[in-house]
Amino acid sequence: MRAWQLNELGEPADQLQLVEVDPPQPRPDQVLLDIEAVGLSFPNVLMCRGEYQVKTTFPYTPGGESAGIIAALGDAVTGLVVGQRVMAMGGGLEEQAVVGATSVWPVPERLSSVKAAAIPVNYGTTWFALHDRAHLQAGETLLVTGAAGGVGSAAIQLGKAAGATVIAVAGGDEKVARCRDLGADHVVDHHQTEDFVDVVRDLSGGGVDVAYDPVGGDVLHRVRRCMAWDGRLLVIGFVQGIPDIPANHVLLKNYSVVGVHWGASLARDPQSLDRQMRAVLDLAATGEVDPLVYPPFGFEQGAVGLQALADRQTYGKAVVTVR
Repeated sequence: MRAWQLNELGEPADQLQLVEVDPPQPRPDQVLLDIEAVGLSFPNVLMCRGEYQVKTTFPYTPGGESAGIIAALGDAVTGLVVGQRVMAMGGGLEEQAVVGATSVWPVPERLSSVKAAAIPVNYGTTWFALHDRAHLQAGETLLVTGAAGGVGSAAIQLGKAAGATVIAVAGGDEKVARCRDLGADHVVDHHQTEDFVDVVRDLSGGGVDVAYDPVGGDVLHRVRRCMAWDGRLLVIGFVQGIPDIPANHVLLKNYSVVGVHWGASLARDPQSLDRQMRAVLDLAATGEVDPLVYPPFGFEQGAVGLQALADRQTYGKAVVTVR
């Protein structure tokens, strides 16, 4: 079978190679997937560069979230059947993969494999952030920065599903339109209004209850000025760099700065993954979750797709179709 592999650190387009490898065999507690689609995320880029908090081991195949058809079951696996279409935490830019049976979920009929592959990381992170960390309540106001990106678009949909009023911040007419299509109640174009604090305060009646910020850098300093009394500022990531947060501002406005490290949380509470994924898939079955996906890349374009994500040329989720 074929797989994209990296054997030397660098940019995906420079170092990833499409190679022939031996097909994997499932252990008793695993399933073998014929992969149909793979979701890509920015940590995949950082792993290629050697810049992620986990050391890259070679050969490295990007991915980590996929959708496909069960080709074989380990002897100890129950509750799944060969031929079933599923979503998985696992698998990557390869034609087949073995995945632990507890990290596989049947896909609702209305959800394509491309969109299913866009769910695990973005919606898992966001469900954990909004519900397990911020305890978002119906009627509260949610501010989302980087709102046309992968996790940002997930935050719009999960925020609306929770009954929040969502204020999205994105840059440019196309991304603003996509945020509106996702259901955001208000959208601020930061290309036109770089310092969006006054606009957000007006829209929220003085400040937001929860802020979801995957951008960091100077944007987080604008976000903290948008916080309401007793608000919760969720630190998701640092696309624009890691900012220093003044403790006196946190004290004076009585808001909380809340870290969101979903991956580490799963290591401490492995059973939470199944709860989160089932909750998101229930919303996908009703259409309340419908991932925003950039036009998918073909399998032979795997390195190109990951480089496009690295160069911030995509919106929503970058997905590669395998078969």
